[in-house]
Amino acid sequence: MERIVYLEARHPYRLFVRFDDGTEGEDDLAGRMNGPVFEPLKDPAFFARVRLAEWGAPCWPNGVDIAPDALYERIRSASADRSA
Repeated sequence: MERIVYLEARHPYRLFVRFDDGTEGEDDLAGRMNGPVFEPLKDPAFFARVRLAEWGAPCWPNGVDIAPDALYERIRSASADRSA
């Protein structure tokens, strides 16, 4: 599994991620923030508090995290779609 080496919150509800193999891009989380645990992330200031957890996942202070492998596949897929 590729590891995240850089993580940045971008508005609105996007994460820019760079992986150790050079794969990078944005993932739009707006459509996936469903359910009560995601409510705090709808506040842009709280969303911006994303950090890289010691286990390598983007996470927020309320315990929400995003699986790095799924993030990697979405970014690779989006990149392939743009280059096709």
